[in-house]
Amino acid sequence: MSREILTSLLKKWGYDVIAAADGREAMEALRAQTAPVLAVLDWMMPGLDGPEICRRLREINKSAYILLVTARTGKEQVVEGLKAGADDYVIKPFDKDELRARLNVGARILDLQTTLSARVAELEATTAENRALKLQMPL
Repeated sequence: MSREILTSLLKKWGYDVIAAADGREAMEALRAQTAPVLAVLDWMMPGLDGPEICRRLREINKSAYILLVTARTGKEQVVEGLKAGADDYVIKPFDKDELRARLNVGARILDLQTTLSARVAELEATTAENRALKLQMPL
């Protein structure tokens, strides 16, 4: 599946797409302040390959959900991609319904992370309030 077809498909599914011509451009887009939170990266790209982008993003603690796409079918490559920091892996040629399902999983995980972060913030605020109230209580 070409980048143009993939871009068209993602837009049809309602995603805002930032298409990159090569690995360096993809890396810059993913390091930006307004970086996508869900990324589809090809393993083989000029400049930087998908696993190297994964490694670099994880080194700087970027928490984007990364789906790595490749024609490599060996278990060793799957393991290599996941160890590099990819969250999921799909082998080309892939079925568009499978891709959509995997992207939906990624979106669901990102939503859960957002909800969890909000709950942690609420809990920390409540804990701080409780500590402040304890300090105000007479002994």
